[in-house]
Amino acid sequence: MVNFSFDRRAFLRGAVAAGVGGAVTTASAAIPGPAVVAAPAQPFHGMHQAGIEQAPAPGSQTVFTAYDVTVRTVGELVDLLRALTDRARRLTGAAAPVDVAAPAPDDGVLGPDPCRSMPTVTVGFGASLFERFGLAGRRPAALAPMPVFPNDRLQPAWCHGDLSVQLNAADLDTCVHALRDLGRATRGGMRPRWRIDGFVNPPRPDGSPRNLLGFKDGSGNPTRAEFDRLIWTGEDPGPAWTTGGSYLVIRLIRMLVESWDRLERGGQERILGRDRDTGAPLDGARESDEPDYTEDPEGVYTPLNCHIRRANPRTPDTVDNRILRRAFNYDHGVDEEGDLDQGLVFVCYQRDPRRQFEAIQRRLADEPLTSYIRPFGGGYFFVPPGVRDESDFYGRALVT
Repeated sequence: MVNFSFDRRAFLRGAVAAGVGGAVTTASAAIPGPAVVAAPAQPFHGMHQAGIEQAPAPGSQTVFTAYDVTVRTVGELVDLLRALTDRARRLTGAAAPVDVAAPAPDDGVLGPDPCRSMPTVTVGFGASLFERFGLAGRRPAALAPMPVFPNDRLQPAWCHGDLSVQLNAADLDTCVHALRDLGRATRGGMRPRWRIDGFVNPPRPDGSPRNLLGFKDGSGNPTRAEFDRLIWTGEDPGPAWTTGGSYLVIRLIRMLVESWDRLERGGQERILGRDRDTGAPLDGARESDEPDYTEDPEGVYTPLNCHIRRANPRTPDTVDNRILRRAFNYDHGVDEEGDLDQGLVFVCYQRDPRRQFEAIQRRLADEPLTSYIRPFGGGYFFVPPGVRDESDFYGRALVT
């Protein structure tokens, strides 16, 4: 958990000094971009935020931080969102460098040309944000604090938040640089509540990357043709400003790897329902093969209680429960008992977590895998629609 002191007055002074539409652009001038800015891997401006539709590249890194908002009025919240957007726009190469009289300070983490490496930034709003600022009536219909599910061991210090910021990049130092840059621009407006870093393994040898249980993670995600139905929000159930966004669920899941590693391979495969080497379902040959449970009603090939069969029974009633999974691994060293503290930063997107993620979680209650995992944190966030152009900012339709 990260907990820093903050200076709200300093943030407000920055907002006043900006003098342009209430935006905190003084922070923008503090760190000019280089003369030449490379094109970002994922465009910043658009109908949807970056970091959802396009999967993180193998070997990439992530830093996920949940924040408590410390401003007190809607006007100050607008300043904060403008400041956050402004810095994200520049960090991702979507804004021209600022012309200043003298070089401004930089953290130096990325050397003399920081924009050679640029992150993807994805911002979300937690349910608690809508409890203030008179925004209760505009809260996304399916947004609520993440409930405690069976088999959870949630630690309050690792749960929830007013805002979330996920940074993805090829290198961890790029994420760290962006985290510090965003923190400098918004200090006094929000403070970190918790943070976790993650990484994506190479596919080894191909297909989906592997998690720290040694199995491919992310097989069978929805195709882009299904995103309007399964991932992007519409006016139903609303409210209208949420159209084009998505609900983010993040779950921090420790893996009890010492116990898992004592299982023989066949037992591991029957718990998860996939071949460890290929990622194929147990009745298939390739990772992309769809299991045919109608031909295996007794669970001879694919056990009835295995993870993939519980998560997606592939029936007409469950076809709209599917989610878009974006998983990262984490490694926190060892705990006080000397056990490895490793696991999964499970991230998923959907149109309605009640219909999708929560339905899946109910089916997974008491599955055999629960003996080897320990969910300890996370939260629900609504990722608002994308920033359309240079004058737009995160959540503009919510607060104006």
